[in-house]
Amino acid sequence: MSAVAEKAPAARRVLVTGADGFLGRGLIELLAQDTYLHHLVAVDVREVPADRRLARVVYVQQDVRSASLANTVALHGIDTVVHLASIVTPGKGSNRAFEYAVDVGGTRNVIRACLAHRVDHLVVSSSGAAYGYHADNPAWLTEEHPLRGNEVFAYAHHKRLVEEMLAKARAAHPELHQTVLRIGTILGERVNNQITALFEKRRILAIQGSDSPFVFVWDEDVTGAILHAISGRGLPGCYNLAGDGALTLFEIAERLNKKPRVLPAGLLRTALRVGSALGLSRYGPEQLDFLRYRPVLLNTALKERFGYTPRKTSAEAFEAFVAARTAQGRSVRVAP
Repeated sequence: MSAVAEKAPAARRVLVTGADGFLGRGLIELLAQDTYLHHLVAVDVREVPADRRLARVVYVQQDVRSASLANTVALHGIDTVVHLASIVTPGKGSNRAFEYAVDVGGTRNVIRACLAHRVDHLVVSSSGAAYGYHADNPAWLTEEHPLRGNEVFAYAHHKRLVEEMLAKARAAHPELHQTVLRIGTILGERVNNQITALFEKRRILAIQGSDSPFVFVWDEDVTGAILHAISGRGLPGCYNLAGDGALTLFEIAERLNKKPRVLPAGLLRTALRVGSALGLSRYGPEQLDFLRYRPVLLNTALKERFGYTPRKTSAEAFEAFVAARTAQGRSVRVAP
């Protein structure tokens, strides 16, 4: 694991990129309540409406790719940057070049801003996707395993490139402490993405010969880990962030009282290829590997070295997600 041997100082003046995204909002709400912070700057490409702005927070509308980000860091005397800005679920009009510019170019810009103005600590939300979706992935991935994010998956490839860039910065500039969190599949009361969409189907799609295990992490455990990092309690480094254990698609189907729809890999690949060619699906045959070769994250280093233990296991996070959907009147579980 690439990491410095000393703890970063506790944050006093914090800047958060992607502050109006899903994780950003939750983190800003928590940070705004912490009296140990002297200054909190929320940066997002979108303007935050006045009715959602919190006291003690300075809101800045700014693109993470903008050179003016360094000016913002300098103006507010920032000592800690939490970099959350990323394209997780591309919009309808998105393209690969734009996603690369935000994910990779934006992170490069953040690193430059940190180095130019002597920021003490950079905390980055990475992803287990950086390991890639490969048939020869080990049953459990540790931080020592190579990052092989598939080029065919923009998000996975970009996370790999981002981490390679961060590793070079660690080697060249050890004075900038880094905490990189490789996050598993996030679940929460307000999470909606292509993964949660799988669970909402009448039947759970599964691939013959693959258990497709998922590691989940509750959104409050993600923000909890970030708070642990910026408090100076955690040793900087790269960490898998996921709840204990994993659930296979078949176990998920059982918990939802749904029958799995098990399809041969070849049949599903053909269907995805045809659907993509005809414009009937936004997903192509490459999505097959996304489902059957899930990176399964072991969180031992997170608990033993970083000193943070997620409050919810993968199974508990999933059950909390199901309970939240039920409370919202859109249950994903079929009544027995």
